[in-house]
Amino acid sequence: MSLRSLPSVDSLLQLDTTQSLIDHFGRDLTLQALRACLDDARQGIREGEADRTSDHILSCAEAKLLEWMAPSLRAVINATGVILHTNLGRAPLSQDAQAAISHLSTSYINLEYDLESGERGHRETHIESLITRLTGAETALVVNNNAAAVLLGLTALAKGRQALISRSQLVEIGGGFRIPDVMTQSGATVVEVGTTNRTHLEDFESAIGDQTALIVRAHHSNFLLLGYTTEPKLEDLVSIGDQHDIPILDDLGSGALLDTANFGLGHEPMVQESVRAGAALVTFSGDKLLGGPQAGLIVGAAASVERLRKHPMARALRPDKLCLAALEVTLGHYLRGEATAKLPVWRMIASPADAVREVARAWRQALATGEVIDGESTVGGGSLPGETLPTSLLAIDVDHPQAFLKELRNQNPPIIARIETNRVVLDPRTVLPEQYQSLLEGLQSALSHAVS
Repeated sequence: MSLRSLPSVDSLLQLDTTQSLIDHFGRDLTLQALRACLDDARQGIREGEADRTSDHILSCAEAKLLEWMAPSLRAVINATGVILHTNLGRAPLSQDAQAAISHLSTSYINLEYDLESGERGHRETHIESLITRLTGAETALVVNNNAAAVLLGLTALAKGRQALISRSQLVEIGGGFRIPDVMTQSGATVVEVGTTNRTHLEDFESAIGDQTALIVRAHHSNFLLLGYTTEPKLEDLVSIGDQHDIPILDDLGSGALLDTANFGLGHEPMVQESVRAGAALVTFSGDKLLGGPQAGLIVGAAASVERLRKHPMARALRPDKLCLAALEVTLGHYLRGEATAKLPVWRMIASPADAVREVARAWRQALATGEVIDGESTVGGGSLPGETLPTSLLAIDVDHPQAFLKELRNQNPPIIARIETNRVVLDPRTVLPEQYQSLLEGLQSALSHAVS
């Protein structure tokens, strides 16, 4: 065994197989892979391993290239029963929204061009009228997510001055996003009002001073405040704000346009309600209960929204053309009254328990294993904490549940499930119908490995 036995890079480059790799992956990346494999081979020889032939080196290089160039973002099957699963990308888009992205991404579009006048236009105009018709707001603005919407609102209206907020609403949601941190980053001085569990209207009245620029209400989003608790109603905060000429920013987080109570869930605060209550700014997400792309929507009074629109930060936070394309279609589903039929999130929420059970039974029959049991689905995404929807689960007994979950994740597409009472369970409510066949094939493959 000798290091001299290893082929040189130059000799490897003369081979037809190497040329095929170069044609597919490019010369520079192929060279990196060859050199990495030669380094591995040298180390192996030093440790007493057998000599590596050119074929070995080329096989190693191809494997590395495939690994390096394999897409990191992949479509997965969400069988967890969490509808708005933040780690799995929250809301899947409707087929019409997907088609809009596909169509508009391959061409120039009139993003900021007025076809009527032939002059420069504004990207907000494509969806502003849709949002205002749906919510009743005077005007609207879109940024790239709800955190950005809150930050922009605070910066434009309260930088260098005070923003009041109840202590019970100084929340932290997923990813370490904390309302007080965002408020501080905006340049506003945070003034905490009331106590952790009880904040009265009088507390806000007492805190208002010459430096008060904004009153903030933040939806609790991912936790419940129960027991001996009090918080002022939004209408009352608006009344106080009007008396002192102080606008109200209402951060709804998820931002429902449909009443979740109609689907057997608790009532999630609706955007239309906040607009009617008189909040100057209402912010909410595009990829949660709205069921669209990641975006931060800002609706409210024209005077307040225009201050945000003209702020320099608005350009840094603006959405791109593909977001707007998907958002336009998503909002159109609501206007046409077809949200529960076209938007996957609302289709999942509205799906009757009997229909879900039939799917679970069909899966069991196809697999000839498992048991259909009662279970619960959750909305997730910081929406409706503690609320669940009745569902049916396919429960599978395996010797090593965690290992089986990993095997499911190794399928193509990966299947994401969960463990309940030491059994692997899959919830049909959150699996897209077009993924049923792939799910069954992946389960069969994983079960065959588990048996072997």
